[in-house]
Amino acid sequence: MASRVHLLRRRPLVWILLAGLLALLISGCGTGPQSALAPAGPVGMREAGLYNLIFWMAVVVFVLVEGLLLFTALRFRRRTSDGIPSQIHGNTRLEIVWTIIPVLILIVIAVPTITTIASASTIPQGPDVLKVTVIGHQWWWEFRYPDLGIVTADEMHIPVGTKVALTVESADVIHSFWVPRLAGKIQAIPRRQNEMWLQGDEIGEFYGQCYQLCGTSHANMRFRVFVQSKADFDAWVKDQQAVPAPPTDPEAAKGAQIFQSKACVGCHTIAGTNAKGTIGPNLTHFGSRTTIAGAMLEKTDANLAMWLHDPPGVKPGSIMPNLGLTDDEIKALVAYLDSLK
Repeated sequence: MASRVHLLRRRPLVWILLAGLLALLISGCGTGPQSALAPAGPVGMREAGLYNLIFWMAVVVFVLVEGLLLFTALRFRRRTSDGIPSQIHGNTRLEIVWTIIPVLILIVIAVPTITTIASASTIPQGPDVLKVTVIGHQWWWEFRYPDLGIVTADEMHIPVGTKVALTVESADVIHSFWVPRLAGKIQAIPRRQNEMWLQGDEIGEFYGQCYQLCGTSHANMRFRVFVQSKADFDAWVKDQQAVPAPPTDPEAAKGAQIFQSKACVGCHTIAGTNAKGTIGPNLTHFGSRTTIAGAMLEKTDANLAMWLHDPPGVKPGSIMPNLGLTDDEIKALVAYLDSLK
C-alpha cells in the first residue's frame, strides 16, 4: 500500500517529464526561415554538411556506447546482494582499442573541419566578385557597395550565383552578422574589419540577424538578404544609383518640407537634398524597401506612422527620439518617405 501511495504522489512529476519530452520533440520538427540545415549557397552547404557528419558520428558513438553499457549492466549484473562484488582488473587490449578509436574519430572530424574553415575564410577575388561593406549599428545594419556607389540599410541585394565578398565592421559595440541559410556567423567589431563571403544559389528572401548580445534591442536587430536574378539585380542597382525626383504629390511635398525643417536632416541622408546625416540609416531610396526599424516591421503606412509617432516605444532603446510630431506631420512624412524610390 505504501509503495502505491508513493507512486501516486510521483505521477504528476512523471506527466510533467513526459510533457517536457514531447515539447522538446515537437520543437525540433520542421525548418524555419533561419534554419542553417536548409542551406541555399555553397558556404552554407559545406557548413551544414560538416554539422551532419559530426551529428551522425555522435549518434553512432552514443548508440554503441550506451548499448554496451546496457548490455554489460544487464548481462553481468549480480543476482544476489550478498558480499562484496568480485574485483577485476583492466584489460590492456581493450584499453588500447578504446583509446585509438576516439583518436581516429577526431581525425575524421578534423580533416573536413579544417577544409570547411579554410574554404569559408578564403575570400574570393576577381572582377565577378561583388563587394559589400557591412556595418553594424545599434540596432540596424548598413550595407555599402563601394564599387557601385550604393548605400542602403537592413536589406542587402545580391545576384543569384554570384560570390559576394563581405567586409564586416561595427560603428559602436560588438555585433555578429549571420544569414543562417547562406553562411555562418562573423563578428562585427569596432575599429576592426573582418572578412567572409557568401553566395545565394536560390532566388528568394533570406532572413538574417545579429547573433551577439549588443544591447536593449539586440533581438530587434534584423535584416534581409534578397537574392535576385541578374536582370532584377541590375535594375535594382540602376534605381539605387539614381537621385530621387522631388515629390510632385502635395502631401509628399509637404512631408519633404517637414523633413528638412526638423531634426531628421541631422541623422539621415537623402541624396539630392540638404539631409547629410550619418547617424541613422540612409533614406535615399527608402520607398523601395520592404521593412523598417531594423527589419523589425514590415514597411506599411500604418507601421511607419506608428514608428514616427514614438520610435523608442516601438523599439526599446532606439537612438531615434520621439520628435513630438503631430498626426498631420506624420501623415505628410509617410507620403514623402514612400515617394523615395
